[in-house]
Amino acid sequence: MMSSSEQRREVGGEGEGSSSTTAITLAQSDDHHHHHQLSPPPQLSRYESQKRRDWNTFGQYLKNHKPPVPLPQCNYNHVLDFLRYLDQFGKTKVHLNGCVFFGQVEQVGPCTCPLKQAWGSLDALIGRLRAAYEENGGLQETNPFANSAIRIHLREVRDSQAKARGIPYKKKKKKRKIQINSSNNNEVNSS
Repeated sequence: MMSSSEQRREVGGEGEGSSSTTAITLAQSDDHHHHHQLSPPPQLSRYESQKRRDWNTFGQYLKNHKPPVPLPQCNYNHVLDFLRYLDQFGKTKVHLNGCVFFGQVEQVGPCTCPLKQAWGSLDALIGRLRAAYEENGGLQETNPFANSAIRIHLREVRDSQAKARGIPYKKKKKKRKIQINSSNNNEVNSS
């Protein structure tokens, strides 16, 4: 309990989208004021902040699961269910096979095809969750986010979205540096 000469003030946490609250106590005496402040936590990078939010969201998903799933009992099937659950919040129109816009790059009219999570978003999410799992004490060998079933699912999502949206997916080729000796012995790099 605080004495009448102490004041308690609530200050919002630092960082993007943070809802945490830090209590700072200001103690006052009759002679002069002493301010005791907690030093702010170090600012997290955008990637670290997003990884933390994703990890908390997945943890909440497991708690709300019927029945709730303790994290150590989580497996790749829970991860696949989580990815399907996230589709309801997607913003990417994915045309169904019977839609007149199926396979068209540009949509010129309305259709009733569903909005889903874009493949790139899901791929990045899985990368962050795979890292977060191990940072939070999970073993690399049992990481459900690194399971081959997840990679297969992501590949299927990528391929079906590319087909439905008329966007061919081509794997980027790595540039190779080739050294060519010319008549004056200068090295030229080409790709």
